[in-house]
Amino acid sequence: MNVSAASADSLRAALAGLLAGLPPKQATQAVDRLIANYRGTTPTDAPVLRDRSDVAAYAAYRMPATFEAVRGALDALRAAVPDWEPRTHVDVGGGTGAASWAVAEAWEEAPPRATVLDWAEPALALGRELAAGALDAEWRTARIGGALRLDDTDLVTVSYVLKELTEADRTALVTEAARAARTVVIVEPGTPDGYERIIAARTLLTDAGFTVAAPCPHSGACPIEPGTDWCHFAARVSRSSLHRKVKGGSLPYEDEKYSYVAATRVPPTPAAARVTRRPQIRKGLVLLDLCGPDGLSRATVTKRHGPLYKQARDAEWGDSWPPEGGDGTD
Repeated sequence: MNVSAASADSLRAALAGLLAGLPPKQATQAVDRLIANYRGTTPTDAPVLRDRSDVAAYAAYRMPATFEAVRGALDALRAAVPDWEPRTHVDVGGGTGAASWAVAEAWEEAPPRATVLDWAEPALALGRELAAGALDAEWRTARIGGALRLDDTDLVTVSYVLKELTEADRTALVTEAARAARTVVIVEPGTPDGYERIIAARTLLTDAGFTVAAPCPHSGACPIEPGTDWCHFAARVSRSSLHRKVKGGSLPYEDEKYSYVAATRVPPTPAAARVTRRPQIRKGLVLLDLCGPDGLSRATVTKRHGPLYKQARDAEWGDSWPPEGGDGTD
């Protein structure tokens, strides 16, 4: 199959073409209903996306943000296993395929062959339409839950899916992903309950013999005391004018908060530490909140650290620390 390079730009172009044919009022009503569903509880056996208008609204509302969140997780994974390249990818609960677009861009020189699984046929149909000429993918109807069986593959992604499942089905799905894949990437909303689902999935993966590649610098227990905080990150999402109309916003961007785990059977080199909050830049110094093998800490980087000070000023939430060649902290 001959495909062009999948990218954030080509995804935005495809979404613009989709929205051009959708009445704004219809799109807004569908988005409102979807927001209510996603903030509530969705039964495991009831797909949220019912028809093409639902799917089109969902694609406009969620695909850019899901793409950027998954892309952020994949960037951290690639930094930990830079020489590993997946040849096959299964996108579980992939809907319109945002995670598959992110995977294809992450390995743009040789994108893996993707299989997108979802229980909503309208989502698969529209995802196939959006991806025509951009993704090498098969779109397959499957009930996402405890009974799902996956073909062996290099990479499994599960993005914004676990909340829709019962606890038993979440456990079964992550266990099956661990059986089938060499690497598993799971992304959830950057909320306290999203983080709890990530921690539960992380435990299942490490118990199955996986090593955490990102975001954690280790595979031991999370040092955050339950109920006191949660680990999450932010991805900047560009929004087209059409996207802003559907979302009801005026800014040209938004920040998508997400939690994730990337675990692998490939020997990784995790970050020495991870920046877990936005760096605090003050006169002559930068404060970095870090998670490292010894737990949570705060690093102070001042002008006397020379080049490291500039690197600290340029550091972003979610980055590894110290940068290559640096000695890190005081």
